[in-house]
Amino acid sequence: MSDRRIRPAVIVGIDGSQAAIHAAKWAADEAASRGVSLLMLATIKATHPSAEDYHRDVAHAEASLHTARLAVEAMGRAIKVETDILRGPPGAILVSESDDAEMICVGSAGIDRYSRALLGSTATEVAEKSLCPVAVIRSQPDRPGPDINWIVVEVNDAPSRDIVVDQAMREAQLRNLPVLAIGNTQSASPSHDLDNRLSPWRRWYPEVHIYPVAAGGSVTHFLNGHDDLVSLAVVGAADAGQLAQIVGPQDHPVFRHAESSVLIVRE
Repeated sequence: MSDRRIRPAVIVGIDGSQAAIHAAKWAADEAASRGVSLLMLATIKATHPSAEDYHRDVAHAEASLHTARLAVEAMGRAIKVETDILRGPPGAILVSESDDAEMICVGSAGIDRYSRALLGSTATEVAEKSLCPVAVIRSQPDRPGPDINWIVVEVNDAPSRDIVVDQAMREAQLRNLPVLAIGNTQSASPSHDLDNRLSPWRRWYPEVHIYPVAAGGSVTHFLNGHDDLVSLAVVGAADAGQLAQIVGPQDHPVFRHAESSVLIVRE
């Protein structure tokens, strides 16, 4: 059921949805920027009640991968695209594949705020258990007017935070988006301290527009209090549990940024 597998790779989960195709295209840009292959994974049930059910399951997976491959190949990226079909729950499979992956990407049409307790969520499981960075990608609705899509990242005193901030800058450079750097320090002069902390990234990524905001609090706290259009929130692994607070259901009044994608970085 698989092409020859090349490691490392950016891996994207494919299930036949438009959200998965959008994630595959996002992942293709990531793979191209890293000089690695793109591996598209579909899953089927571990067991089937009949041969007919098995063949139907496989046919759906193959059709989903074919459609996603066509969408990626139409982008014209100079990357090798591989496909595979594996048996088992998609969340567990993607987690098991994450040990030597560059990144795992999954599409999401929204995570219900009760999903962890009642239904479970592939995106939530992968975000919290993956051994590599995880991108949960939302399809962006068409928006009229001059709205700005931001990448948002928190800048704080934690030593490991530099890895998260650097990944945010890499994404901004790759996707030609500006960065809102949310300061969260104990300094007596937070604005001055934030500017000093951002100085290295201004030198390393001169083409990225970085806007410091000495607002305090986490990325989730900032998003809950502001209506800025955010394309991507970049957070550390310690904040993976806040995923459902950012990637909420579309058009739900509790979630102010239900269109935002999230990148969880392993520090």
